[in-house]
Amino acid sequence: MTSLSAAIHAALIEADPRAKVMAARRVARDWRLRRLDWRFDAAMPDEPGRPAAPELLPPNQMPKRGKGGSERGRIALWHALAHIEFVAIDLALDMAGRFGPEMGPEFVSDFLMVAADEAMHFALIERHLQVLGSHYGALPAHSGLWDAASETMHDVAARLAIVPMVLEARGLDVTPATLERVRQAGDEAGARILERILDDEIRHVRFGAKHFAAVCAARGESQEPLWKTLVARHFRGAIKPPFNDSARHSAGLSRSLYAALAS
Repeated sequence: MTSLSAAIHAALIEADPRAKVMAARRVARDWRLRRLDWRFDAAMPDEPGRPAAPELLPPNQMPKRGKGGSERGRIALWHALAHIEFVAIDLALDMAGRFGPEMGPEFVSDFLMVAADEAMHFALIERHLQVLGSHYGALPAHSGLWDAASETMHDVAARLAIVPMVLEARGLDVTPATLERVRQAGDEAGARILERILDDEIRHVRFGAKHFAAVCAARGESQEPLWKTLVARHFRGAIKPPFNDSARHSAGLSRSLYAALAS
């Protein structure tokens, strides 16, 4: 029987976007159906597989998407969203494969479910890009999205604090406004995709908050002080309002947790 870590590793190093989508969904399905052995005999790669396109640029070199409802602006928006979801597949896979031995089967199940969700999100957005006359890889993309994984490979608490509880939580804040702009532009199909993503991301953040609480309990640490320390140490951006307090509350994040760090 294939080991769990070998299956996750194979999905992580897959470079072709469509093949990665299928591999991530297959790992989640095979784990759910008990087709994978609880063995961690394959180390997770420092960098996941990446396709030749899109060209990855530092954040300060990314072209401005612009505002308004132009065709170019719409394509740029959906391409940026596609890249976020593509990297999110690897972030979830790495979470399960790197920290599974320490955290146990429930943790692995949760984050393989996240990986499968992110794969579905990417597939939906890629299909939408094609309807708009484009495709993933047609434009440059942000090179820094994997930085959070590289920065926190040593500590599951740090990874949980930064990826689900900061980066994905930020998605809860910004997606409703994006959804409204997409709907006002007459793109009802796009709005439905974003509604699906928002619903799923609430669950993803909830997984992060749940397992962060478990790590804190196991270490005898208080959640809020540790989270704030880890964010200050490992997150290079800023925690910026406005916040989607209702979605964050549904995901298990109290306002007292993040309001003190808001800039």
